Amino acid sequence: MKVVVLDGFLAGYGTGGLPLDPARFAVEWYDDTPPGQIAARIGDAEAVFTNRAPLTAETFAACPCLRFAGTFGTGYNMIDLEAARRAGVTVRNVPSYSTMAVAQSTISLLLSIACATSEHARYVREGRWVSPTDPQVAGRRMFELAGRTLGVIGYGEIGRAVAKTAAALGMEVLACRRRPAPGDGAARMVPLGELLAKSDVVSIHCPLTDETRGMVDAEMISRMKPGAVLLNTARGAILNERDVADALDSGRLYMAGLDVLSEEPPAPGHPLAFHPRVICTPHVSWMPVETRERLLRLAAENLTRFAAQGEL
Repeated sequence: MKVVVLDGFLAGYGTGGLPLDPARFAVEWYDDTPPGQIAARIGDAEAVFTNRAPLTAETFAACPCLRFAGTFGTGYNMIDLEAARRAGVTVRNVPSYSTMAVAQSTISLLLSIACATSEHARYVREGRWVSPTDPQVAGRRMFELAGRTLGVIGYGEIGRAVAKTAAALGMEVLACRRRPAPGDGAARMVPLGELLAKSDVVSIHCPLTDETRGMVDAEMISRMKPGAVLLNTARGAILNERDVADALDSGRLYMAGLDVLSEEPPAPGHPLAFHPRVICTPHVSWMPVETRERLLRLAAENLTRFAAQGEL
């Protein structure tokens, strides 16, 4: 069976690659594929894996042999699911592989903001730590997390892991989700409006859908506690990035910690990537090597399982 990996560089770097039986699967691995070459590289393959390369209706129409499309990730937003259904292509993601990695990345962004870690490290690295009375050290804002309130929007596995970690740091945790659910001891479930009004920190953990695209906009920010911190390790397009930047400029938001942007890598002049009140990392929350090894193993199991069931 011919299998094409369109953009495996990030998932595969420093790992053993996709663990498929070479006697059953012939894998063509590409580190990256420009959009204009996606259909040509898939060709007559029966299975394809993508990380961020888009699979569009045109792709499925041009690749009639395709029967399986797997993602190197939890999201489906790079795949036209309706077009895949019409073409008879089974789509499989890898849920839960990165739960703890993304949760620890979320908390690390929050800790970096609370402790001014990046600024203090840069201060030392630049040789400016020469006086015990420098107001640039004493005057840098830091704050304790214990006793503050974290609001989690999107209370799936990652949201719950973030809530448990924040609770262990002494934070009160509020949460909301699209489908009502009871709390779990780490968080108290509340309506969105109450969460926004009471939270010192708002952390985004919902999927990118038509409903959530641009959800965090000027109107939503106006309902947040003044000076709140915004965290996003979900998908960049959930934020209206211009509105978030304006809120940071005005002080309506204190800072933002982001691992995702709507455009990756960002173009020069991106409103958030280079903003002085933003800590932005390059979409790496899922990238500990053991996390990616788990991802590749589970992705391979998805394909092997469906092949064994005769769907391919």
